Amino acid sequence: MAKRSLVVVESPTKVKTIQKYLDSKYIVKACMGHVRDLPKSRLGVDVKKGFKPEYRVLAAKRKVLDELKKAAEKAEALYVATDPDREGEAIGWHLAQELPVSGRKVYRVTFNEITARAIKAAFAHPGKIDLKKVEAQQARRVLDRLVGYNLSPLLWRKVQRGLSAGRVQSVAVRLLADREREILAFVPVEYWSLHAKLRGKNPPDFVATLKEIRSEKADLPREARVQEVVAGLQGKRWTVKAVTRGERKRNPAPPFITSTLQQEAARKLHFSAKKTMLLAQQLYEGIEVGAEGPLGLITYMRTDSVHVSREAQEEAREWIGGRLGANYLPASPPVYRSKKGAQEAHEAVRPSDVAKEPKALARFLTKDQLNLYRLIWERFLASQMLPAIYDTVAADIQAGDCLFRAQGFTLRFPGFTAVYVESREESEAPAEEEAEAVVPPLAAGGELALLALDPKQHFTQPLPRYTEASLVKLLEERGIGRPSTYAQIMGTIQERGYARREKGTLYPTELGLHVTDFLVPLFPGIMDVEFTAQMEEDLDKIEEGKASWTEAIQHFYKRFEKELKQAGKKEPAATGQACPDCGKPLLERWGKYGRFLACSGYPDCKFTQDLNGNGRGRAAEVVPGEVCDQCGKPMVIKEGRYGKFIACQGYPECKNTKPLTTGIACPQEGCGGQLVERRSRRGKAYYACSNYPRCKYILWQRPVPEPCPKCAAPFLLARYARGKKLLRYCARDGCNYKQETEVSAG
Repeated sequence: MAKRSLVVVESPTKVKTIQKYLDSKYIVKACMGHVRDLPKSRLGVDVKKGFKPEYRVLAAKRKVLDELKKAAEKAEALYVATDPDREGEAIGWHLAQELPVSGRKVYRVTFNEITARAIKAAFAHPGKIDLKKVEAQQARRVLDRLVGYNLSPLLWRKVQRGLSAGRVQSVAVRLLADREREILAFVPVEYWSLHAKLRGKNPPDFVATLKEIRSEKADLPREARVQEVVAGLQGKRWTVKAVTRGERKRNPAPPFITSTLQQEAARKLHFSAKKTMLLAQQLYEGIEVGAEGPLGLITYMRTDSVHVSREAQEEAREWIGGRLGANYLPASPPVYRSKKGAQEAHEAVRPSDVAKEPKALARFLTKDQLNLYRLIWERFLASQMLPAIYDTVAADIQAGDCLFRAQGFTLRFPGFTAVYVESREESEAPAEEEAEAVVPPLAAGGELALLALDPKQHFTQPLPRYTEASLVKLLEERGIGRPSTYAQIMGTIQERGYARREKGTLYPTELGLHVTDFLVPLFPGIMDVEFTAQMEEDLDKIEEGKASWTEAIQHFYKRFEKELKQAGKKEPAATGQACPDCGKPLLERWGKYGRFLACSGYPDCKFTQDLNGNGRGRAAEVVPGEVCDQCGKPMVIKEGRYGKFIACQGYPECKNTKPLTTGIACPQEGCGGQLVERRSRRGKAYYACSNYPRCKYILWQRPVPEPCPKCAAPFLLARYARGKKLLRYCARDGCNYKQETEVSAG
C-alpha cells in the first residue's frame, strides 16, 4: 500500500473542510495551535547567548503531538497547511522540528480561502517554510517575554501583587489614560448658533443658519450677543443673494481588512474585537452547509491588504450586473491601495463565493455568524460598484448685515449605497442619504418670509473616550500591533483590570491610570508610542530579510535593561509620616482597593492605614456624613464586581455594606427607597431601588436630579441621541417633555 502524505492544519474544523477537497493520498490532521512554546516557570530566553529561546512541548499538547508523530512515521511527506501569517509559519516550523518525516520531505502550502480552487492550487505548487517569517514571530515572542517577565515582577514589588505588563498592552492602556486626563482637564466653552425658518414662493419651508455678520464669520459666544443680533434682524428684508448648484460623489469604502472589520462590526453589530475574530475564524474554517458539507465562507481574516483577486472581482461584477444592472458597474474593476508595508500576497476579507448570498445561508448560520457574513458580503460587493451621486444646492440669504446659508442635497444615483452604507465614523462625510435636506427652488434676488428665529445654545465637548473600534483604528494608524494582535490587546487590557467596557466605551480603571503613571517616567522607551511602532517596523524588516532578529532585540534590550535597573532602585513615595507601631517611615502603596499607607518595615511590621488617616484599613474615599449603623465607624466608597457601593471602614471586623445612592428617591408610592446605580453581569449600568427585592423599580437610563419643568416630576432621564445630542426627557407616563442640547468636539 502506497504511503500517504500527512497534512497538518490548526483546527479540527479545517480538517473536515480541507479533507473533502483532497484525494485519498492525503490524510489531514489538526495540531490545535502551537505545540511548543517558552516555559511558563522561567524566562526561557538566554540573554547572554544571543537571546536563544528555550522551547518546550506544551503539556496540554503532548497527546496531540504523539498522535501526529505516529501519523508522520507512516507518511511519505509532511504538508504544513497552517494559517498564512507569521504565527502560522512558526507553528509549522515547530511541527517540522518535532515530527519524524522520512527523507525530511516537508512542504508549506498556504491559501487565503478554503475552497476547492484554492486548496488544489496550493497543493499543486507547494513551497518551503519561510524562515524569515519564523524569525519575525520568534523575535516578537522573545520581546514580549523579556518585557513581561521583567516588568511584571517589578510591578508586584512596587505596586501590587498579581499585576502584569506587556510591550503593546501597556501602550494601549497609556492611550486610554492620556485621553482620560484630557477629558478631566477639559473646560467647556459656551457658544450659540442662530437658525432662521424661512418660506419662499415654492414649498417646502426650510432652515438657514447664520454664517456671517458684516462679512466676518459669525461669533456668538453668549446669549446676550445672540439677542443683540436677533434684535437687529427685526423688520429686515430677507432676500436670496446667490444660489449655487453642484454635484458630489461619494465613493465606496475598500473591502475589509482586519482592523476595519473589527471597527465596523463594533459600530454596526456592537461586537467586541474578540467576538468578531472568533466568528470570522468560524466562517473562514468552514460551516456545514447542508448537502455541500463544510464550506469556508470567507477569505483569511487576519490581513492588512485590500488586494482582491481577479476571479473574485469578476464574480462580483457578474452578480452586480445580473441583479442591479450594468449601470452600477464601473468600466473596469476598482483598484484599492493598501497601506505601506501591507502583505500584498494576502487578500482583503471577502466572501469566498459571492453567489453564496446571506439569505441562502441563513438556516445554516447562527444569528451572529449571519450578521458578520452579511457585513463582509455587502461591503465587498459595494467596493466593486460605482459611487453614489448627490445633487447639492447652497443658498446664501441676506438679512441686514447678516448672511445666512441653507444647504440641501438629494440622491440622484444610489451607486454602491444600493447594497451597503458605511457607518458614520468611517465615512468621509455624514451619512447624508439617511435624511436628505431639501431646499426649495430659489432664484437670486427673490424675497423670503421669516417664520421664526431659533437660537440654540451649545457647549464644546472634549474628544470622546475610545471605543474598541476607535482604539483599534488608532493602533493601526500609529503602527502599534498587527492584524493578528488587535483583538488580543483589547481582551487583555480588560481581563487584567486596566480598562473596562461600558456601553461600547472603554474607560481606564483607577488601577490602569496608576500603573501607567508608574511606568511612564521609569520606562520612557517601552511606554513611548513611536518607539513601540518602530519595533513593529523592525519586525517587518526581519520578515522581509532586511534585518537580523537578534540585532533588533539587542537594540531594544540595551535600552530596556538600563531602564529596568534604574526602576529597580525606585522606592514607593515616602509620606514623611512615621509608623506608630515601629517608627519606620510610612510609604504609599497600592492594593486591591486603591492606594494606602504601609510601613516600610514590612513584613516585620504589617501596619497599614488608609489615605484619610482613619486607622488601619484599605484606602477608600470617606462618604461625608455617613456612619456605620452597626459600629459607628465612617462609611467609605468601594468598587466591586457590580459597581460602586458603601462599606464600613472597619472591614473585615464589620462587614456592613449599603448601595451607593444617586440622591433620587424611588418614585414608587410608599417605598421610601433611593435609586442606586448597579451593574449587570455583562457590565451594563442600570438604576434600581435600594429596597430590592421588596421594590423592583428599575431604570436603564441615567436619572438626573432635575424636576420636570412641565409636570414637576422629581427627576428627568438623560441619554445621548444621534447627532451628538444630549437628550433629557421625562419618565412620567403622559408627559412628553423633551429637551435636546447639541454638543460638539472642542
